[in-house]
Amino acid sequence: MEKGLIFWFTGLSGAGKTTLAEKSQIVLEDNQVTTSIIDGDDVRSRLHYYLGFSEPEIKKNNSLIADLCDEERNARMAVLVPIISPYAESRKDARTRLSPGFFEIHICADIPVLEARDTKGMYAKARRGEMENLIGYSDKAPYEPPSSPDLVIKTDSMSVDNSVKML
Repeated sequence: MEKGLIFWFTGLSGAGKTTLAEKSQIVLEDNQVTTSIIDGDDVRSRLHYYLGFSEPEIKKNNSLIADLCDEERNARMAVLVPIISPYAESRKDARTRLSPGFFEIHICADIPVLEARDTKGMYAKARRGEMENLIGYSDKAPYEPPSSPDLVIKTDSMSVDNSVKML
């Protein structure tokens, strides 16, 4: 079996990375494409719980997730990776390590849409000053948008079903 493809979804919290990965997995599996999801939140809570959210720790987490992708792609045709991955350097490293077969997918929506969605309540906390490191929202936690992703999916102007079709 050839190594599976890696679809590295990057974007801000609430952009729809996990939703898109889960819906895409259903479609792919229905079409006999074996898949797995390596979700950033899940990995942090189960495996990398000891890492915080400083820049070096985020980069370390992204590197460890790339390691998981490399292992998982041996058993699956596609690996879907919904992860904020805010630093261009980390995404470049993942592409270098996991190519060929690595695709950077920028999942994005405008901040007002993300604030309205606020599925985890983090934007509300950031507005109240209770969270100073919300990536891409707080001054202390930048998000470096991809300069040339393989695909851009704007979830504020496209339905989930159309986003899955596009992917």
